[in-house]
This record gives sequence, structure tokens and C-alpha cells, in this order.
Amino acid sequence: MNIFQSAQPSLLDRAWLAIRYPYDLVRNPLDALLSIPALSFLLIPTFSSYATSLNLLFFYVTWSTLILSNSPLKIEVLGTLGIRIVFYLLPATAFLVFDSATPNIAAKAKEHGEVALPMGEEQGVRKGRWWRTALVSAGNVLLGVVLQFGMELVFTKLLHIRSALKISTTLPMPWAIAIDLIRGLFLREILSYVLHRYALHHPDSPLTDYHTNWQHTITAPYTFVANYDHPLAYVVHVFLPTYLPALLFRFHLLTYLMYLAIVSLEETFAYSGYNILPSGLILGGIARRQERHLMGEGKGNYSCLGIVDFVAGTSLGQDVIEDMTEEADNNHVQERLKGRTKKGGRKPKSRSRS
Repeated sequence: MNIFQSAQPSLLDRAWLAIRYPYDLVRNPLDALLSIPALSFLLIPTFSSYATSLNLLFFYVTWSTLILSNSPLKIEVLGTLGIRIVFYLLPATAFLVFDSATPNIAAKAKEHGEVALPMGEEQGVRKGRWWRTALVSAGNVLLGVVLQFGMELVFTKLLHIRSALKISTTLPMPWAIAIDLIRGLFLREILSYVLHRYALHHPDSPLTDYHTNWQHTITAPYTFVANYDHPLAYVVHVFLPTYLPALLFRFHLLTYLMYLAIVSLEETFAYSGYNILPSGLILGGIARRQERHLMGEGKGNYSCLGIVDFVAGTSLGQDVIEDMTEEADNNHVQERLKGRTKKGGRKPKSRSRS
């Protein structure tokens, strides 16, 4: 008998490993990605440091190990699901718990007070359907992941062509990531405007009733409303504008996960209903335009960021330029800039000669 022979894992050990496997698969790349200082990562070609180099080396080793030890399809699906959970579903759940556990405090933080509370009263009628909104929203997020999985199966298994997203051990360069993110978000802005206006709000569209009878029954938004809609309307309104740019430009999977994280955070805060938001100069205006769209019965503000609405003249209330100007005035941006300029341009006092 070989006493040095390793013991075989028990049935419970194998069951525990099977349960933890999706979590570890999602956690490892996220830990590596979040360990990189974003500014240093983008400025690597110009400025370099020992700590940043170690972070990049650690990230590259972790990413390469992940790619080589798992199937690309599994990494893409679980990575996508992990991003949506971390950057949308978990914050949406936290906001919902906060709104329900501390309604008095939450109402003061909401733009429209008690009306915007998920479990509050609206026009004297108890809402009482927050749980349905949350379940449909989570189900639509899962539907998007399933559709992305199906698209990859069609590409690789049925058509026998390369995958929709680029999955390799080679990491994209920082400027390539920045370019893909900019053009991806810009194309998403255009697609969301066109599809939202003409497929979901045109009187001749068969999807208009679905969208109106689902998402537009909620006039004061909270985070779960971002993905609450009829499944067909969700695919047109959210999934296609988000996924098609990545498909058209064939994003690297790492770039796509960053892109999806940005989109998820935008949905989280833009539909939160709070009047106190991080980076209020941008998110505050986006949130107000989404609220005006729902409260204005869908008569304007069709795009995500409001840029195409500004160009097409379909902005409800203040447009994106007016919102940014007002936010800048409220935050005293110009005064701060002038103060820094005066402070930076102050001449040193000349020393008197004895």
C-alpha cells in the first residue's frame, strides 16, 4: 500500500467544488481586473511604475490561466453573468432593501419623494408589485445572457466560424480598449434611440403596446425598472443596443466586460430615482431624462445619454447641454477652475535685499 498516495475527494468535497466553480471562475478575473489602478493602466505607454508592472503581470498570468484552463464559451457566459450580478443586480437589491427598510430617509434622497418608493403609495393605491418588477427585471437580465450564449453557439457550432467576441490570452492595448469603449457606447446611443422611438413608441409598431403596458406603468423609476419590460420589448430596448456594438466591432472579452460594467452602472444609477448621485455632472442629467421619459408617457428622451435626442430635437425638458450646464453651475465648477488657475498662476514674492 502506498502511504503517499493522495486521498480521493469525497462526494461532499466534489459537490462543494461543483458549487464553488462558477463563483471562482467569475471571481478570479474580477479580482485581477480590480487590482489594476485604472489610471496607471491607461497611462502605461507613457508612465510606468514597478507596482503597476507587477499588477499587469499578475493580471496577465491570471487571465492566461483562466483562458487556458476553461472553455471560451464558459468564460464568456459566466463572466457576463458575473458582471451583471455585481454591477446591476446586487446594487439594485441593495437600493430596494434601503428604500423598504428606511422609507423616511429614502424618500428624502429620492427626486420625487415618497412617490418614487417601490413599496410606497402612488395616487392612493398601494403599489404592492415591487417583487414582480424585481423578478421580471432579473429574468430579463438572465434572458440577455442566454441570448448571448445562443449567439455564440450559432457562430461556433452551427456556422463553424469564429466566436462573436474575441477570446484569447493576448490582452488588448489600453488605447484599443478606450477606442472600442467610445465607439461602442456611441453606437449604443444611436441604436437605443432608433429602436426605442420607432419600435417601441411608434403607433404602427406591434411592440408599442407591450412596452407601454409593462415599463410605462411605472411612472417613478427605481433601479429594477431599468430592465423591467415585456421580454420582446426588453430585447429590442436593452439587449440589442448593448450587444450589437460588441458584435459588430468584435470586442475582446476583456473590453466587453468593461463595457458591460459601464452599461450596468449607468442603468443602476440612472433609474435609481435618487437626487444624490456620484459624478452628478453626467449621471444626474441621465437620471432626470429617464424620469421625464417615463413621466412624459414616452414622448421624448429615447436615447440613453440624451445626445441623439439633443441632435434630433426630441428632448423633454432640459436637454443634455442644459443639464450639464446647470450641474456645472450647481457644483460651482467655473469658480473652482478660476480658483485653481489663480492659485497655480500666483507669482512668487520677491525677496527684499538687505
